[in-house]
Amino acid sequence: MSTVSFLLLVLGGGIAGTMGAMLGLGGGVFLIPFLALVFGLPMHQAIATSILAVIATSSAGAAMNVERQTVNLRLGMVLEIATVIGAIFGGVTANILSGELLSRIFAVLLLFVSFIMIWRTRSDIAAATPVINGSFPSSYRDESSDTVVTYSVTRVPVVLLISFIAGNISGLLGVGGGIFKVPAMHMVAGMPMKAATATSNFMIGVTAAASAFIYFAHGHLNPMIVSPAVLGVLGGSFLGVSVNRRIKGSFLPWIFAVVLVLVSIWMFWRTL
Repeated sequence: MSTVSFLLLVLGGGIAGTMGAMLGLGGGVFLIPFLALVFGLPMHQAIATSILAVIATSSAGAAMNVERQTVNLRLGMVLEIATVIGAIFGGVTANILSGELLSRIFAVLLLFVSFIMIWRTRSDIAAATPVINGSFPSSYRDESSDTVVTYSVTRVPVVLLISFIAGNISGLLGVGGGIFKVPAMHMVAGMPMKAATATSNFMIGVTAAASAFIYFAHGHLNPMIVSPAVLGVLGGSFLGVSVNRRIKGSFLPWIFAVVLVLVSIWMFWRTL
């Protein structure tokens, strides 16, 4: 591998790690298009690389978020049970489908989630006051406003179902499941956006690990690609968590939605 290619992988991984940790996505939603479109990797190899990068993002981001008590640990552990089961099913399914079909599924799902986020934000539902009389109560200090945010969650069974679907998609597409878990926790369960992204970061590493061995068994992991990508993602993750702490929570859904729309259009255009 040339020096330029190595540096590009580190840079791409860094950007993916920053955005992934900031938005609770794990970075795969950005890294997969980068690997597939810039380096021309087959979709299965791009997904396999992304899954290892997601583990790195989660490890870095979760450690910092747990220390700052932004993560809802009890809720995260409950939701992760459903997510891991889904991830194993997704990893098995992914090795049956073609790379082109995976790309199209990936693009359509991103577009769908982004439109939901925009609609909920514009209707002010996403900005509603956090739920107080619910399950899994928690609190954290919002450093952007220097206030303590106290909340609890609702509709836990619905979020459990969405977590299973998110895990399936994670194993299928290597995106960590955050593209569904963050909107589910924020819009369905009523969690503040910062708590939702932090809790998602805490969960996605375990989700990715559940399906990583399946891709490894099928020989889709290339160490020459994985090493610099994971190195960049790891560094970017620390930056992403720091940015998340300082940015206003009301901005995060818009950033989340706009980025997903752009990535979705890019990926779908590639399959035409």
